[in-house]
Amino acid sequence: MRRLAVPLEPLLPLFHRLNREHFDGTLAPDGRPLVALRWSDGRLTRTAGLYRRGWRADGSDLCEIVLSRPLLEPLPREATLSTLCHEMIHAWVDRVLEEREVHGPRFRGRMEAINRSQPGFKVELRHRYPLPREAARWIARCPRCAHEAAYQRRRRGLACRRCCERFHGGRWDPSCLLVFEPRSAA
Repeated sequence: MRRLAVPLEPLLPLFHRLNREHFDGTLAPDGRPLVALRWSDGRLTRTAGLYRRGWRADGSDLCEIVLSRPLLEPLPREATLSTLCHEMIHAWVDRVLEEREVHGPRFRGRMEAINRSQPGFKVELRHRYPLPREAARWIARCPRCAHEAAYQRRRRGLACRRCCERFHGGRWDPSCLLVFEPRSAA
């Protein structure tokens, strides 16, 4: 049974609210955002959101936050706020602080400050939102702990993070390699 999609909330008002509350307005000087915002066209299915900066094919500047329509649409509003805020921290570190880091000390410091300042949602380094099973072609199972994860593509060399952290001090180990099976066999 296919469920009716609820229209997604516009991102710009959420962006401006979070910018005022957690970034002192620095991500939109004079009311104009330093980044473009958009919902994905449906193809972003492995991550809840992304921040990217670079150059378009025509040579123009590319700086945008993209949120995953398939992953966030069925989840509560807090998931959208958390993901948007996470990506806004990336933009803040890059565009305002002009630093090159992914989840480094500046990112973590701002994330912790935001989490302490409000109870509405929690910003995390990694989101653990469920991938809709119907979007996944493969199911990966850990041979040690039997944890399952859905994947769109089969990936070589992936190991279970939990088991690598638990049994190998966080280092990759071949004993934790994920076993991929077609979803139809699951």
